[in-house]
Amino acid sequence: MARTGYTLPVFAVAAAKAALLHLSSKIDSQVSVEIDLLPGIAEIPISQIARLESHSALAITLSDPGDNLDLTRNTPIWAWVRLSQRQSQALILEAGEGLGKTASGEAAIYSYARRLFDANLLPLIPPEQTVTVSIILPEGRQLAQRTSNEAFGILDGLSLLGTSGISQPLSAADHLEEFRQSLQTKIRDCTDLVFCIGSNGMQVAQRLGIPESAIAQTGNWIGAMLVEAGLYHANSVLLLGYQGKLIKLAGGIFNTSSHLADAKLEIISAAVVAVGGDLQAVGAVLEAKTADAAHKKLLELGLSELVFGKLAEKISQKATAYVQKYANVTLKVGTVLFDRKGEIISQDSQATELLGRVVG
Repeated sequence: MARTGYTLPVFAVAAAKAALLHLSSKIDSQVSVEIDLLPGIAEIPISQIARLESHSALAITLSDPGDNLDLTRNTPIWAWVRLSQRQSQALILEAGEGLGKTASGEAAIYSYARRLFDANLLPLIPPEQTVTVSIILPEGRQLAQRTSNEAFGILDGLSLLGTSGISQPLSAADHLEEFRQSLQTKIRDCTDLVFCIGSNGMQVAQRLGIPESAIAQTGNWIGAMLVEAGLYHANSVLLLGYQGKLIKLAGGIFNTSSHLADAKLEIISAAVVAVGGDLQAVGAVLEAKTADAAHKKLLELGLSELVFGKLAEKISQKATAYVQKYANVTLKVGTVLFDRKGEIISQDSQATELLGRVVG
């Protein structure tokens, strides 16, 4: 069975709590701390802890995302905690080295992470004191170069992002069986399915009025789930996905985990050529850092509609051929592509038809 782990905010909060408790002499140097996950409780081991001065301490945890293919595995998270006389706030959170900042200079610590800090630290702070916490990720700047953070305006490091403390192993093979069983159950009542791909997939589906009874989760196993749909006699599948993941299918990549294959920019570049774009446009795409950055560049060049329209058609064609090859059945497939903000950027003619079926 796949092992769950915890998200990055949990380890940051655990380090901060350990340092604060160490300052008050309530824990020694070899410890674990209990964290309220909102909801649930986790016991997080502390790698190292030390008092720096009478009013400051440093604690270190190591990220453990469980059986996920996560680039933050074993990443050290430092929390430098300082006590001072009470200011306007009891708790101040700062971005140290390796923790990203927004364009306005704010620490990239988002809603769930801030609630975790409040729930776990505020009860420990005396009324006459303020606690300042600097979160430091020594490897954060380097790791951020392997993410799309910069495209979302997060600069110089990783973010403390997420809506839960539990890191579910969606990329672990054991989870595929759960997706398959769920799909088989859905097909009994709904033979026109919608595969939501990417973090915003469900929100986009809800906005389009797609009923939950038609929606199936796939994780990164889009190819396997398409074949499963074909084998269990689905009429159609509408692929509704973030373009940076879904366009991999246009290149014949049917497991979309970036740890296995990632040729997004090359696939977009091939589509630029297919619609008559010049070498300058191809070069601009290949120099982009993310698929969203490539999309923005193509918007500037007036090629976006043609390129992503071509990609949507190619994805549907490749998906139909994939199911025909491995399940020996014909499955009608349509494709809708959206960007990181959940805005639809393209869809093929089959998607229009299939949306009409499921929304009705």
